Amino acid sequence: MKTRRILVTNAKGGCGKTTLATGIAAHLAASGQTVRLFDHDAQGSALQWAQRRDEQLPEITVVDASRRPDNHMTRSWQLRVPPGTDTVILDTPAGISATELAAMLQEDDFLIIPVLPSPIDIHASAYFIRDLLVIGKARKKQVRMAVVANRVRQNTLSYHALERFLFTLKIPFITSLRDTQLYSRAFEQGIGILDLKDSRARKDREQWAPLLRWLDSRELRPQEQASVTPLFSREQA
Repeated sequence: MKTRRILVTNAKGGCGKTTLATGIAAHLAASGQTVRLFDHDAQGSALQWAQRRDEQLPEITVVDASRRPDNHMTRSWQLRVPPGTDTVILDTPAGISATELAAMLQEDDFLIIPVLPSPIDIHASAYFIRDLLVIGKARKKQVRMAVVANRVRQNTLSYHALERFLFTLKIPFITSLRDTQLYSRAFEQGIGILDLKDSRARKDREQWAPLLRWLDSRELRPQEQASVTPLFSREQA
C-alpha cells in the first residue's frame, strides 16, 4: 500500500501544529503502523517530545528536517522514507508561505490546518488558506484539506468568531480541540493525549474521533469540499 503523507501546517506560529502531529503519530504507532515524523520547525518541539518517549512505547522515528545535513549526508538521504513506512507526518515550520508549502505537497496528501480562536490567528489563517488554494493549487493536486479549531474555550466571543469564519470555508471543518492542560501532560511523557490513562481525557478522545475518521478515508469525495462540522452542538452554545 502507498505510504500515506499527512502535513500539519499554518503560516501562523503557536497554533498547535506539533500537538496535532505528535498526537496523530502516537495514535498510528499504537495501532501498529510504522510512522516517520519529520520535524521541519527550527524549535524542534517534536524532537523534544520524542526524547521524552519511553522506550517501551511503540517506536516512532522523528527526523530533524530543519537542520541542514553535513558533508556526510545529502538532503535527499536526510528526508528519505524507508520502504515499509505506513505513514509520514510533516510538522511544517512556522511562517511557511503557501508557495513553500506547495513545493512540499504531493498528490493525495492529507493537509491539516489548526486555527486558534483569536482575531490575529483568524486573519492570518484566512490569507494563508486563500493563498494555498490560489497559489499553491492544492485542489489540483487532489490534496485532502481540513481545518481543526484548536485550544477552544466554549461560549467565548473568540470561539464564536472562529466558528463563523470556519463555516465560510469551502474545505472540511473537522472538529475542535479544547484548551486543557492534559496536552502538556501528554507532551511531558512523550505520548499523545489519546494515550493518557486519565478519565478526564474522555472528552478529548471524543473530539479527536472525527479527525481520525477523516484520516482513515482513502478516497476523496467531492462533497468533502463543502462539508462542515460544528465545534459544539447548538444546544450547548
